[in-house]
Amino acid sequence: MKVAWYTETFTVSCRFLNCKCADLTTVIYTYARNLGASLGPFAQVVTSVVPRARETAIAMGFAVDYELVTLASDEELHDEANRSRWWEATHPFSALAQLMAANGATWRYGHVLVALWRDMLLAIPFGTAALVIWHSGDLEIGMVACFPHADHSTWGAPFGPCEGARLGFTSHFTTLELLRGDLD
Repeated sequence: MKVAWYTETFTVSCRFLNCKCADLTTVIYTYARNLGASLGPFAQVVTSVVPRARETAIAMGFAVDYELVTLASDEELHDEANRSRWWEATHPFSALAQLMAANGATWRYGHVLVALWRDMLLAIPFGTAALVIWHSGDLEIGMVACFPHADHSTWGAPFGPCEGARLGFTSHFTTLELLRGDLD
């Protein structure tokens, strides 16, 4: 008998949560709280070690199970990003996919993220979900690595605060739903 494994991960960007503008911070915290109330439950909540990621989870109403060191410290990765400036393109996810097709540092980093998310999902019970709160840029790279042959031109802009995706997983990532917000 073959058992299908299905679980989900929600990836959420924590960009700008710690900005110095008090009004925007209040707006984003309120938005994060409302977003958190609409999600879950989660078998596991994971953030990066950057304080704003933990703050995002707390603002969303979730306790953090563990934090992971941000992996984007490779100088070659930063050089590729600065040369391509994929996030400024008319179709940034397409530009990112093109950059990753070169199989350089960005491709390697994307596949490290995919492996990290996969290992996290394999460790939680069948049919449950995990929440990953990470950083804009990293999330986009991981998602393009998960779905390299998707029509990236339809994915829109890079993620803003408290935006992300819901990814379905069996033995590999099978579905993607972009979660876009409106802070207005």
